[in-house]
Amino acid sequence: MLSRLTRPKAVAVCAVPVVALLAVAVFAPLPFSLTQPGMTANVLGENKGDPVITITGAATRKTSGQLRMTTIEATGPDASVHLGDVLDAWFRTDKAVMPRDSVYPSGDSVKEIEQHNADQMKESQDTASEAALSYLGEKDDVKVTLRLADVGGPSAGLLFSLGIVDKLDGDGSGGDLTGGRTIAGTGTIDADGSVGAVGGVALKTQAARRDGATVFLVPKAECSDAKAELPKGLRLVPVTTLKGAVESLVALEKGTGSVPSC
Repeated sequence: MLSRLTRPKAVAVCAVPVVALLAVAVFAPLPFSLTQPGMTANVLGENKGDPVITITGAATRKTSGQLRMTTIEATGPDASVHLGDVLDAWFRTDKAVMPRDSVYPSGDSVKEIEQHNADQMKESQDTASEAALSYLGEKDDVKVTLRLADVGGPSAGLLFSLGIVDKLDGDGSGGDLTGGRTIAGTGTIDADGSVGAVGGVALKTQAARRDGATVFLVPKAECSDAKAELPKGLRLVPVTTLKGAVESLVALEKGTGSVPSC
């Protein structure tokens, strides 16, 4: 049948399913989440009226400067994301397109996802406390309580640990880990002090600079991602362990020794 049509008509007939497919692609929801720079919080200060870090059983220091954990914001797990949304985000530096399954566990309900993220945060807080107290050799009789409202997941672990170290020991010789600066960063933490990758670092650097940070601690494995859209005035410091992060901050504060860079 198609062979009997003139070429213009044949092309027109063939174009019908193509147009239909394009229409479906434009209007059908896609399995992506749109992400952007989220809130940051100073773990040395308060969040929604409560101290982020409360320590009992040991004397704490009065700190200066800030240690800001960073986040990204993502469209909800049940949000509809369409081709136009993806194309718009694709060409912007303040947004990113990520597979939904990389942001939210596949197949879970919104309530289950929220609980999963809350559980991850609680586990991260417990591990961060263990890592910091182990680093300082102060496990006995010291209790750490961490509170950070409306944030889930494990990526604040490194900053929680650094905040505990700063409140208990500072730079080890009477000064602050921050040197009075606004330091930001991201990274998971294991009980032995190992720092792990988290994802979304290019957006987190933007959130950090927006909120006044001049130094950003990044898991070493994500240096290239962090450099991709690095805001002007923000210095990247790669880390692999809590000990290395502390040493880098002390070197920055005192102006002595080498500070690694990406």
